[in-house]
Amino acid sequence: MLLRLPTSVSEAQECLAAGAAPIGGATLVWATWQRDGFPELAMSLRELTEANVLGAESVGAAVVLHRIDDRVPDVLRLAAATVGTGAVRRTATVGGNLVGSTLRCLLPAALVLDARATVLEPDGVHETDLAEVVAKRPVLLSLHWRTPIASAYRKLPAEAGGAPPLVVASALHARDGGGERLLVAVRDGYEVVSGVATATGDAGQALEELRRTALGDLPAAAWEVVRPQVTGVLADRPAEGHA
Repeated sequence: MLLRLPTSVSEAQECLAAGAAPIGGATLVWATWQRDGFPELAMSLRELTEANVLGAESVGAAVVLHRIDDRVPDVLRLAAATVGTGAVRRTATVGGNLVGSTLRCLLPAALVLDARATVLEPDGVHETDLAEVVAKRPVLLSLHWRTPIASAYRKLPAEAGGAPPLVVASALHARDGGGERLLVAVRDGYEVVSGVATATGDAGQALEELRRTALGDLPAAAWEVVRPQVTGVLADRPAEGHA
């Protein structure tokens, strides 16, 4: 297998056009390749500047999870910190988790940040939403978002080899025209569902709105986690944020 390390977007496009398989951190694909055979050509984005950004409102696809710190919102930092073991987090990348994984541990956090994705395709770079990233699995370059007012994340304990643990993520955002909105995303099994509520009233009102979204079909056990998290996020907003 020949591994290419492009240092520019144009080089990465050439690799894609040549049929290179994106490798990410190789924590997910290596075992599959050992079983099914290695591709002739693979590509890593670890030398590409655009895929290594890390700041308050962006993270690159080639960033390994253990590098994600308090420069990003709490919801994303906590999500990254709960993926696998320390050894996994030192190798696994943001892009590999979101595009190459069936668990997509970072997806609920990215959804509540209302993140947009910059992706690379043979015909160039473009911006898209997370739904397209999940459905089409393009080569992810980076995610970007607007800093939320407050955010939270919780992953329940689970037995190794058992069902995926329940994940609940939430973030409170300022609206462009004034007011606030609350985004909540839940991974229940392998499915991720999300909902949005206005945040002009108390937590009870926001929870009622969320129950009228796709989140309303979640089991009672999930709501036992959603309820206190929503209450806590709304309580964490600055006093001037209250209506």
